[in-house]
Amino acid sequence: MGQSGRSRHQKRARAQAQLRNLEAYAAQPHSFVFARGRAGRSVRQLSLDVRRVMEPLTATRLQVRKKNSLKDCVAVAGPLGVTHFLILSRTDRNIYLKLMRLPGGPTLTFQIRKYSLVCDVVSTLKRHRMHEQQFTHPPLLVLNSFGPHGMHVKLMATMFQNLFPSINVHKVNLNTIKRCLLVNYNPDSQELDFRHYIKVVPVGASRGMKKLLQEKFPNMSRLQDISELLAAGAGLSDSEAEPDGEHNITQLPQAVAGRGNLRAEQSAVRLTEIGPRMTLQLVKIQEGVGEGSVLFHSFVRKSEEELRAMLAAREERLRLRMQRRELQAQNVQRKREQRAAHRKKSLAGMKRAQGDGDSDAEDPGAPPEAEGRSPREEEQAEEDAEYFRQAVGAEPDEDLFPGAAKRSRTAQRKAAKAAPGPRARGAGQRPPRPQTGPRGAPARPVSRGAARERGQGRRRPPRRGA
Repeated sequence: MGQSGRSRHQKRARAQAQLRNLEAYAAQPHSFVFARGRAGRSVRQLSLDVRRVMEPLTATRLQVRKKNSLKDCVAVAGPLGVTHFLILSRTDRNIYLKLMRLPGGPTLTFQIRKYSLVCDVVSTLKRHRMHEQQFTHPPLLVLNSFGPHGMHVKLMATMFQNLFPSINVHKVNLNTIKRCLLVNYNPDSQELDFRHYIKVVPVGASRGMKKLLQEKFPNMSRLQDISELLAAGAGLSDSEAEPDGEHNITQLPQAVAGRGNLRAEQSAVRLTEIGPRMTLQLVKIQEGVGEGSVLFHSFVRKSEEELRAMLAAREERLRLRMQRRELQAQNVQRKREQRAAHRKKSLAGMKRAQGDGDSDAEDPGAPPEAEGRSPREEEQAEEDAEYFRQAVGAEPDEDLFPGAAKRSRTAQRKAAKAAPGPRARGAGQRPPRPQTGPRGAPARPVSRGAARERGQGRRRPPRRGA
């Protein structure tokens, strides 16, 4: 059998590289995106579009059932290394998006003012080029206008930054940046906007030449010569014919996949929105995961006294909770000790009942009255008890003849029938003649009911007249 194509050092290096990749992947933030409650078809499709934005560091095929609670999702997220939840829900008035940081919070609740699905945004474009390779790497996050507008704005910016892995601008590979997630904050309306997708194209040539350098060849069915395309740029859309300027032209530090995107060459950065498009407004910030004290609220303002009262009430609830847990732990320990003592006492009683004998069979032993009595004394006691039964016609008491065995009920009834009554026969009377059946066979005993039935079935003979 021949040897494998890789040597031992190559296999070891490959295994170490895979281990480093797994560790790097586990260190990156991961997320769950799902809808809860009666969200409706549009909101559920919006959750799928948001999940598409968060790829590949999200659960693409996540399914959450109605009976699954938030605690179930948190319990599952721990072993999987999930760090964020994006939960969409709907009420009778508004649609909400909750951004949670696991495992200890905080929770940001946004109200979705406006939204557009991916299918709606893409339908407005004349030409769009979306393929699966654009979703193999996380998007580039761009935050705009998140200035010194308060601690809640700073917290929002931090939460959005932690949703995606950090990058090193000096070592980043430009080929891994296929998409862009733009989050713009408007201080006047206090709303957030989204914009998605990134693309680089070469500059320094005419618009027709740029079209020829692209992967898809333009349609020249209406042109007489290719010079018309190079001269006038016919057949180009408005976005493709948009002039480039200093606002979007940059010099590439490294080569980028695409025709004409070479190192140290100028290229233009153009954004094409592919959705979803959302307009968000921050409602409140909670301390825990879906619960806890409210750190900020956009519509409710509280005074310092109310905040101190809320803090004192929260501390009191925590103190009572800890007290109940301590009491519960003490009760559990006490019950364990009681069970151990009861088990020890039961084992000791079983050992005393068994005695020193080696036999495994249960032997109740003789009563203390019968211990040390000879067989002759037991026989004498039995004779005395039998004489008492014949004379009195009843069973003697247990303490009268301790050595005598107690007779059964059937034996007692037979003895009572055989015992002589108050009208005893004399010594000279003959015993009654036993009844016999046909051919000298003893007669069968007949019950009273049968005798009564026989008596009713007979007819008396007619009485003769005198």
